[in-house]
Amino acid sequence: MRTLYHLWLHPFSRKVRIVLSEKKLDFNLQIEKIWERRTEFLAMNPAGDVPVIIEPDGTTLANSSVICEYLEEVYPEINLIGLDPIQRAETRRLISWFDVKFNREVTDNLIGEKLMKRFLKLGEPHGPSIRAGHANIHYHLDYIGFLMERRNWLAGEYFSLADIAAASHLSTIDYIGDVPWEEHQAARAWYARVKSRASFRPLLEDRVPGFNPVDHYEDVDF
Repeated sequence: MRTLYHLWLHPFSRKVRIVLSEKKLDFNLQIEKIWERRTEFLAMNPAGDVPVIIEPDGTTLANSSVICEYLEEVYPEINLIGLDPIQRAETRRLISWFDVKFNREVTDNLIGEKLMKRFLKLGEPHGPSIRAGHANIHYHLDYIGFLMERRNWLAGEYFSLADIAAASHLSTIDYIGDVPWEEHQAARAWYARVKSRASFRPLLEDRVPGFNPVDHYEDVDF
């Protein structure tokens, strides 16, 4: 059985979890408190972050992009990247949009400041960063709406890693109630479709110790 080392409300870990479930691959979950800097974990991934996956044959992989590309190559029966070079390029472009741009402008400013600082003991939340995250998220939700006016899913006709990356980030922010869904109905409708997928439901059962989600977090019809 493969093992995935992850952390609550960590979008990159969530991305890998969804991919594994979409591809119908069995796996065990192991919480890794990265701030403890366990010697055994650092031996698996000297960078000291999650996700890390150990395959049944002992192959150990770190970094969500590396893991997802590996899973696409080794388990291609369910395709999440695209059927041709142009489609794959668009999927990868949007993965980068959310994993780099959205993460820097929104996720780090909200989840990073409100939750991760507590666990990493990095001091008090930085008010200007939180305000920037609240301001920046509107632009990204507008972009999701723009894409959904033109496509069935974010990268095209089919559900893909682009949808998985975007929803992984938004799900963490939705946990703390910081997604202004009422002002972005097209993005909300897209996210409701993602939430209804069997691969996504286990994520909605996650709970951060000492910090419960907002009431609508698990509700597909929020």
